[in-house]
Amino acid sequence: MQIWTGLGNPGPEYAMHRHNVGFMAVDVIADMHGFGPVQKKFSGWVQEGRIGGEKILLLKPATYMNESGRSVSEAMRFYKLEPDALTVFHDELDLAPFKVKVRTGGGLAGHNGLRSIDQHVAGLGGPDPSTGLRGAFRRVRIGIGHPGHKDRVTGYVLGNYAKAEMDDLADMLGAIGAEADQLAKGDDARFMSDVALRQQD
Repeated sequence: MQIWTGLGNPGPEYAMHRHNVGFMAVDVIADMHGFGPVQKKFSGWVQEGRIGGEKILLLKPATYMNESGRSVSEAMRFYKLEPDALTVFHDELDLAPFKVKVRTGGGLAGHNGLRSIDQHVAGLGGPDPSTGLRGAFRRVRIGIGHPGHKDRVTGYVLGNYAKAEMDDLADMLGAIGAEADQLAKGDDARFMSDVALRQQD
């Protein structure tokens, strides 16, 4: 079993924030792949389903971004999973808007949701020898671009997508959903290239 977690903040006022694009991604995956109904569990909302031959639990923590790890670690402990069974979908300032990249381990780039997950999954697996990070979990990094100055970051990530961005946002989320079977199989390179190709059409 794999756990795919989308990061975001709960509540309608946050729904279209750039910081909530992880929530958006798992919602689209659930819709496109016919996942079961939403259930309240593990301090969040879960949906169960299959992509290809893989059993996937989609999880959206209801804890607010800074405490995301609490929800994720509850689910991982319940299913007795190691960090390599975890995939986290999150916004990424260091990538151009709507670019999608996958990596396992690596730095946390100041992302509070990732930091919380790294802290909470510490006891679930040893540190990654190459980075020293405790949780070598896979991350689907969804580019939101950078506002240009660090003083503007908070307002930018906690701001809504602009009307002019909606088509690109929908195309990107649709591409992630359509190619999720490559992620489920662990073919991260194929997932990235096929998502990029779909976005060019």
